[in-house]
Amino acid sequence: MELQKLTNGHHQGFQHLEEGESPEREEFLPHKSDGENPPQFTDFEGKTSFGMSVFNLSNAIMGSGILGLSYAMSNTGIILFLILLTCIAVLSSYSVHLLLRSAGVVGIRAYEQLGKRAFGHPGKILAALVITMHNIGGKLEFWVSSDLISKFPFFLCIFLLTLSEWFLNGNYLIIVVSILIILPLALMRQLGYLGYTSGFSLTCMVFFLISVIYKKFNIPCPFDGFTNHTAENISIDGECEAKYFTINQQVRNCPYHFTLVVLQTAYTVPILAFAFVCHPEVLPIYTELRNPTKRRMQAIANVSILGMFVMYLLTAIFGYLTFYLNTEAELLHTYSKVDPLDTLILCVRLAVLVAVTLTVPVVLFPIRRALLQLLFPDKPFHWVRHISIALCLLFIVNLLVISVPNIRDIFGIIGATSAPSLIFILPGLFYIRIVSTEPMNSRPKIQAACFTALGFIFMSMSLTFITLDWVYEENRSGGGH
Repeated sequence: MELQKLTNGHHQGFQHLEEGESPEREEFLPHKSDGENPPQFTDFEGKTSFGMSVFNLSNAIMGSGILGLSYAMSNTGIILFLILLTCIAVLSSYSVHLLLRSAGVVGIRAYEQLGKRAFGHPGKILAALVITMHNIGGKLEFWVSSDLISKFPFFLCIFLLTLSEWFLNGNYLIIVVSILIILPLALMRQLGYLGYTSGFSLTCMVFFLISVIYKKFNIPCPFDGFTNHTAENISIDGECEAKYFTINQQVRNCPYHFTLVVLQTAYTVPILAFAFVCHPEVLPIYTELRNPTKRRMQAIANVSILGMFVMYLLTAIFGYLTFYLNTEAELLHTYSKVDPLDTLILCVRLAVLVAVTLTVPVVLFPIRRALLQLLFPDKPFHWVRHISIALCLLFIVNLLVISVPNIRDIFGIIGATSAPSLIFILPGLFYIRIVSTEPMNSRPKIQAACFTALGFIFMSMSLTFITLDWVYEENRSGGGH
């Protein structure tokens, strides 16, 4: 009897190898065995602590998207913003649950391989393309933050002017930062090594949050807007009253009241959805987690999402209560209208720049994995491919930054397409297709189906609102004042 069980076990193992990838590539969340230790796939697997994993996942969530949350609150009001932010955070956590459940059932460690198991090779390509589009969009947050570079040279002008004027050019400085800081970190073979830089990145964002809170009590409202540092006076006509459901003055005076209210919120949901996307990094972080279990990884995701939820909410509230309806799409721009040479804000710009710079290597990791899965699925690790892909990605992103100057457009388009795919659509579809032990009329499958449908609805509505907003802006600019 024991010999028959052993023979059947070997037969099933060989059958598994014939159906899919090699064990090194397939087995990530190993199936339960009779007390055997799970196989080791890399020399680093199982060595990353709970805290370092939280740092890495939080850093993957956090980006310069935090700069647009006060603008989102000015469009929705405090109550509606709180409801939307809470819903997106809860749904993101549920999405991680679906992803981990799907990965645990079939023992696959890569997002792209889940796509392949669910829908074959087209599913693998789709997952890789969505991850690449989203993470390159996330990386472009940093290049949009090149405006931060253009604002703080005054803070370092004594040193910089001793070099040459070209160093004050933001585009050149981006290339320097890419080569000297981002590239060495992006060449790390394992994601766990970036835990320390992720912790420092989060510290920079805590400094940003403290500064936003401090400025709330130091900038008067209504704003005189006078500055002695510019050739002309800058005025911000402030309405110093917080709104629970915001409708700005231009909308209230417009006969097409309801339409403009809808258009005004077009970017709000995409910005919020983009702010919580960390799903491409979940499985790589899980791979390197010490004592990996679904419950432990879900706890890491919950702690990371909760921490970012608190930081996002406080930043949005205090930023909004500082400028109210005058808040711009990029919060630091609004501070510049009060005093463009404020030393604290210049330091904050530098801190945000450092924080988002240190986020880039983390989001680069899933892109490189996706490309490796598509182009070299059966090849072992090789440093030449590893370095070449990193160099190509940095070159492409540096090239694109010049043509994407508006942070609002980036958040809107990327958030309306890739974010719902990664949060809602793909995890729900993976769960429905992969978890075969539950019938389609079971409650978990119905919830996953509704979750997926919500993603399609969200994507369609967001793209429609953004298109209408563009048409409205074009007509208004073309029709005169």
